[in-house]
Amino acid sequence: MKILVLNAGSSSIKYQLFEMPEKNVLLAGSVEKIGEASSLVNHKIYQQDGTEKKHEENGVISGHSDALKRIFSLLLDAEWGVIREAKEISAVGHRVVHGGEKFSKPTLLSSEVLEELRKISYLAPLHNPANIRGIEVALEIFPDSVQVAVFDTAFHQSMPDYAFRYAIPERFYRENGLRAYGFHGTSHQYVSREAARFLSIDESRFNAISVHLGNGCSITAISNGISVDTSMGLTPLGGLIMGTRSGDIDPSLILFLEKHLNMTPEQVDKLLNKESGLKGLAGSNDLREVIDRYQHQDPAAQLAVEMYVYRIKKYIGAYAATLGRLDALIFTAGVGENSAFIREKVCQGLEMLGIELDQDLNTAAVRETRALESASGKVKILVVPTNEELEIALQTYPLLANQ
Repeated sequence: MKILVLNAGSSSIKYQLFEMPEKNVLLAGSVEKIGEASSLVNHKIYQQDGTEKKHEENGVISGHSDALKRIFSLLLDAEWGVIREAKEISAVGHRVVHGGEKFSKPTLLSSEVLEELRKISYLAPLHNPANIRGIEVALEIFPDSVQVAVFDTAFHQSMPDYAFRYAIPERFYRENGLRAYGFHGTSHQYVSREAARFLSIDESRFNAISVHLGNGCSITAISNGISVDTSMGLTPLGGLIMGTRSGDIDPSLILFLEKHLNMTPEQVDKLLNKESGLKGLAGSNDLREVIDRYQHQDPAAQLAVEMYVYRIKKYIGAYAATLGRLDALIFTAGVGENSAFIREKVCQGLEMLGIELDQDLNTAAVRETRALESASGKVKILVVPTNEELEIALQTYPLLANQ
């Protein structure tokens, strides 16, 4: 069975085609800078002899509909595709960032489900509208395929109420669903399972802190294999400092911006979601650029990096106290997997928690799951490459059996 996984963001779509249940990746790619002057298509096909063929193209792709149509044409292409018609795709698995309280597991898509998703789009304004648009177009292109939504929030539905509730009047939770939901659930779920497997620890007894660092960042406390707390809250805005998002702030700051600086709610939303974080502090949301400037003694970049790392360390300390026993600290996603500099700075000063980094292991050019702790470290420090697309395929596959 072939399962196409779509991960639609506000200006990009990532995709992978899997052969299931073998978990073989047949092809993968992305369409980036959708709606901009020059869009970029990256497409890769995996051949039976183990080699890869890569295809790149530039052009104007005005919206998600055009992007998905281009992806479909590549799937059918004689040189770059692996199917002859749309019905060869057994299922399409869609990443949906926010499922609210209603959606806590992979869900077959219908008009009713789409309407419910539209109602809660305000909870993830950067992501859910794009996710929904991707679903709408995929329903048109793949009418015979099973369509499944896999939610970033689902893994965190195991959090206890004392972790996900806010200290506001109970009616706001009961009537409006205002609570912490958490995000990056497919990533945290995948890497925690892979880490337990790598360490030969029963997943049901595995305690870990998973640190997902990309343009969006979150950290999750995992007790006995399940999420018990996570840094993002009602929306993906809370928690760690991110590329363009502020992370945790005093709520009174919002009141100040509106009352004293006469900003509208829309302006505040744009400020905190798209103009803050590293971009607000250092003028760039590209952490590689910020680190380079840090190393050249740029004051704004130095402050941004120190704040970014400090916030991560605060959460690690809090979650270590919550868990009581810590088997592993896991780094994942673009920054977590590739920045030895950030991993080193995060681990500095955490020796009292048993977290001690081996510098040679940390800087080694290895891309697979690996351990980085020193010989005297009591807590395993792991880099686990995330694979959200595979996790979505794994969660989509069981729903085919009922069709």
